[in-house]
Amino acid sequence: MARIIPSPQRGLNTINLQRFADNSDKTEKATPKKRQDLRKKGQVMQSRELPANLILLILFLTIRILGNYIYRECRAVFQMFFTETSTFSLEEPAEVMRLALFVMLQVAKIVGPFFLIALVVGVVGSYVQIGFLFTLEPLKPKFSNINPLKGLKKLFSTRSLFELVKSLAKVIIVTWVTWSSISGEFTNMMKLMALEMGPLALYIINAALDVAIRICFALLAITAVDYFFQWRRYEKDIRMSKQEIKEEYKMMEGNPEIKSKIKQKQREISMRRMLKDVPKADVVITNPTHFAVAIKYDPDKMPAPYVLAKGADFMAQRIKDIAREHNIHLMENKPLAQALYQTVEIGQSVPPELYKAVAEVLAFVYSLEGKNPLDKS
Repeated sequence: MARIIPSPQRGLNTINLQRFADNSDKTEKATPKKRQDLRKKGQVMQSRELPANLILLILFLTIRILGNYIYRECRAVFQMFFTETSTFSLEEPAEVMRLALFVMLQVAKIVGPFFLIALVVGVVGSYVQIGFLFTLEPLKPKFSNINPLKGLKKLFSTRSLFELVKSLAKVIIVTWVTWSSISGEFTNMMKLMALEMGPLALYIINAALDVAIRICFALLAITAVDYFFQWRRYEKDIRMSKQEIKEEYKMMEGNPEIKSKIKQKQREISMRRMLKDVPKADVVITNPTHFAVAIKYDPDKMPAPYVLAKGADFMAQRIKDIAREHNIHLMENKPLAQALYQTVEIGQSVPPELYKAVAEVLAFVYSLEGKNPLDKS
């Protein structure tokens, strides 16, 4: 009877081991262009908790500093309602308006400083993080956000786990700070029984403000740690692959292959234009095989002889062939041909240090042809 022997690899064959591998090839930091594109879309690194916690801390500190001012303004409101309302005639519109203006003024005096502080801290906190940014891109509806599968993926992601741990840490730290602050006041609680209502209320308010300020400092410490992890996560999320960087470079600078072809085409056009000018030359100075430089002396254009064309190897041979076709003299002078090719560009005058050598060549050619370029007759 045949026996079926289970293969030890059978179990592994049913598992796709690639699932456990990191297939992400986004290992490069985001380029400035990608950061700018993300910024236009409103996708920037920003902690909304940092300005909120700063606002809370500064507001509580403000209450602590401006406590007497707030007490005076609130007392003025209550005194007015309890002692002076009888003097107002609610049947007279002018009196009602005066009462309303008084109430609004007092409320503005009390709430105004806190509103301004919250506004300034919120704006400065956001500006320090991301600078000035105005975009309506985040307000555009995205149908991918209502995808239930994507929502479930976010619900059970490491990011959700991190947020849960952060929330638990906040609860634990806030509870510990509150308990440690209150426990330190246990010895003073027995003394509170002998205090009158005013001092007792003042003591409770000061104690509550101290606890609130300590909690705010603790929340800021958590926010600083959270900001660091958010920054790392953001940098990881916007990473790019090497291929993406290449594609971006192609978009910004143009395709290198296309640019190379354009440059090659430009060189070909320049070479054709240069070869068309060779028949105008007075002489072609050669190496004799490696270099060829076509010289022209035209006093109307330049005060000194200038280079019409030049070339090396194959291009030098082309220049010499054209010169022979048009009966242009070829003069062999290795040092002069080399010097002209290396130091003078097409269309430029011969440098002063080469005047004498070029003049001797031109004088010899002119003597053969029996002409003088300075003779206008």
